[in-house]
Amino acid sequence: MRERQVLLPGVSTLARLVAQVRDDTTKRLWGVLEGLLTVGQRYVLDQLLEVAPGSRVSDLERWRKGPAPRGSGPTMIKALDQVAEVMGLGTAELGAEALVPPRRLAELARYGMSADASQLRRHPDGRRLATLLATVRFLEAKSVDDTLELLDLLMATELLNKAQTAANKETVRKHPKLARSAARLAVAVEALFDSDGWGGEDEEPRVAEVWEAIEAIVSRAELRAALVVVSDSVPPADAADPDDWRSELVGRYTTVSGFLKLLPRVIEFGANAEGSAILAAMKGLPDVLAYRSRLTAPLIPARTIEHGVVNGPWKRLVFGHPEHEGGAVNRHAYTFCVLEQFYRALKRREIYADASTKWRNPQASLLAGPAWEAVRPDVLTTLGLPEDPDALLAEHAVTLEAAYRHVGGGLAANTEVRVDDAGKIHLTGVKAVEEPPSLVDLRDRTTAMLPRVDLPEVILEVMSWEPAVAEAFTAVSGGRSRLEDLPISIAACLAAHSMNVGYRPIAKQGVPALERSRLSHVFQNYFRPETLAPANLPLVARQARLGLARAWGGGMVAAVDGMRFIVPVPAAFARPNRKFFGSRRGMTWLNAMNDQGIGRGAKVVSGTIRDSLHMVDVIFGLDGGELPEIVVTDTGSYSDVVFGLLELLGISYRPALADLPDQKGWRINADADYGPLNTFARGKIDLRKVRRNWEDMLRVVASIYTGTVRAYDVVTMLQRDGHPTALGEAFAAYGRIFKSLHILAYIDTDETYRRDIKHVRNLQEGRHALARKICHGKKGELYHRYERGLENQLGVLGLVLNCVVLWTTVYLDAAVRQLKAQGYPVRDEDMARLSPFVNRHLGVHGAYSFVLPELAPGAIRDLRDPDAAEDDDEL
Repeated sequence: MRERQVLLPGVSTLARLVAQVRDDTTKRLWGVLEGLLTVGQRYVLDQLLEVAPGSRVSDLERWRKGPAPRGSGPTMIKALDQVAEVMGLGTAELGAEALVPPRRLAELARYGMSADASQLRRHPDGRRLATLLATVRFLEAKSVDDTLELLDLLMATELLNKAQTAANKETVRKHPKLARSAARLAVAVEALFDSDGWGGEDEEPRVAEVWEAIEAIVSRAELRAALVVVSDSVPPADAADPDDWRSELVGRYTTVSGFLKLLPRVIEFGANAEGSAILAAMKGLPDVLAYRSRLTAPLIPARTIEHGVVNGPWKRLVFGHPEHEGGAVNRHAYTFCVLEQFYRALKRREIYADASTKWRNPQASLLAGPAWEAVRPDVLTTLGLPEDPDALLAEHAVTLEAAYRHVGGGLAANTEVRVDDAGKIHLTGVKAVEEPPSLVDLRDRTTAMLPRVDLPEVILEVMSWEPAVAEAFTAVSGGRSRLEDLPISIAACLAAHSMNVGYRPIAKQGVPALERSRLSHVFQNYFRPETLAPANLPLVARQARLGLARAWGGGMVAAVDGMRFIVPVPAAFARPNRKFFGSRRGMTWLNAMNDQGIGRGAKVVSGTIRDSLHMVDVIFGLDGGELPEIVVTDTGSYSDVVFGLLELLGISYRPALADLPDQKGWRINADADYGPLNTFARGKIDLRKVRRNWEDMLRVVASIYTGTVRAYDVVTMLQRDGHPTALGEAFAAYGRIFKSLHILAYIDTDETYRRDIKHVRNLQEGRHALARKICHGKKGELYHRYERGLENQLGVLGLVLNCVVLWTTVYLDAAVRQLKAQGYPVRDEDMARLSPFVNRHLGVHGAYSFVLPELAPGAIRDLRDPDAAEDDDEL
């Protein structure tokens, strides 16, 4: 308006005009969505809000909750029934996405997923039906996601894991018997070989003589029994690998037979060339399961199955050993043969479900055609990538050659590095730098100057510094909040969920902002990833402005690491891992922080899956700000493909190297002599793979950079069972250049490089220790059954961690400035080694009251209503 020299109205008038335009736009949106529905569809959508006789909740509430997150056959059937119900409404055919921006549909769906059915019923027809339509469209994808997550849980924990465990126990049990049987057979074979010298030169030994010699040591009955034991225990010579665990798996046929009749018919799957044969067999599996065979169970005629999908390890179980008469096959073994391969292809995205958001085809989401050409120049310019890779690869070759010669030439003088006779590199651990007395005294003084404070006070004080934190929490309905003292309720929810103590210690009856019902309402309607992320932005920005934080780092170095939590209730995201969770199950909170100690983003990961599959997603899902220039991780996040991806995305990847002697270096010049590093540099980088796939590599990188596709899906797509595809091999070949440069810098004479990595890793450990102190309730275990609950609670924990870090940094900065003003000598190098994670001053256990209520003489407290809602519920 200023550019066009329009006289600006008053602020209140302008606000009313903007509000009116927004209202008109929203009503038009509702009208467009309502107009897509037929009379029958309107009736069906309205019925979703009604509670049927004999039920306690409406269909909408039942769909929103989804099936119980248990890995079992009956639960899978319930999940598939729900998919069929949701898909049966036919909303996918209305084409709402072509008429309405995805963001507006997502906003309506978020409100529909959290609002009460009674609240939705009170809305006008347009808003109610538009919200229900958007919600059902969201539920279509969510129901497929939930079903496939349950399949993943069932396969990983109940079938494959238990079958392998049982097989291992059976192997141990059989071992003494197998050893004795093998020894008896060995005696017979030895006697057979000795028989070569019997008789004359042209005479063959008589069979009776051989048997006589054998039976002098072991009887025929014992040999026959030993042969049976060995034949049953050892796979045939032509088997690809042992099938013991597969035999155990076949015994669990009843677990899967029910839902496998529904899975390929309810969910529409697609496949690429590698997965097409498996998908065809999977689609034919219901007919195989329903076939009424006249043969002895579990045998069926061979013509009913797809022979091509029965690979080496399964052949013995499917076809029999020796083969079944008449070409019959084992139905149970064939079922698991198809299911196991289908599951692995689904994990590799060779088979996918386009109706899903997590299990869809990543290749279809990559930039292509006009969309790719439109963003190509800008993305390549931003990332500094050329159209033709030749000049870039030549430059990298020179850099790698120089690094090998520099580091190799300095090994003789490097007392920290030793190359053994096998060419393996051994590096002395980074020795701790002795702390000077000035640093010890400065740390003690500044820590002692920090005021003692409880966590709720920290949250409220930080929110008073940055009002934008509370303003970021908007209602899911999109309207303005009319709640008084909303920031106090927000702070109370942050404290309750970050400390994992529930509302009971926080709620105060008679204080409207702290009533338990108010806190529950605020958390359900105001807390979600879309509000937690913007609430974090002002904290990150304020930390970056503090002088002390700038002494710690420039904020462009990020550390990514996982924090493990036990989940003792059935949850789709919980997986077993005896090392981290003992006999129970848990999940990983993969989080990123910068070198100023502030958290930038996180992701909830099922179980303890390899971090490298999700790390790039965390980096590209940071809460605002610039992407980091350097990423530091532990060894668990390492892979050649990730090296290549991050380097092309303009990020230097620096994982810690805990297994340095086992690392292999890579070279481009096969004839170069690197002296003591020759054996280490035994890998050959094939740059032809990079050149052949350069165009596809650029397209993949641009798709990740623009957010078109998840990095996790790309990393999954680039490898199959740990072996990279052709495109994955190209990324790995490019990444090996920088992996080699990283290792060479790590063992160089100048130890600054590895000290910087160690420093950032220590910072991350300090943040996790502070998180453990704050999240102390319920022994630090999380009791959410669904992914949304885990995301919200851990998002709250990350935000509260940043509040504590910012509060501590502000007061440490003030303490340093006060000491300087008093003439205390503060060295810059000492100030840079102060930690934002000191927490002796921080109280998280609350206070206890020793004041009795006012009661009449001889009176007792009022008893509670046994039918009232329990106020000490799970978070």
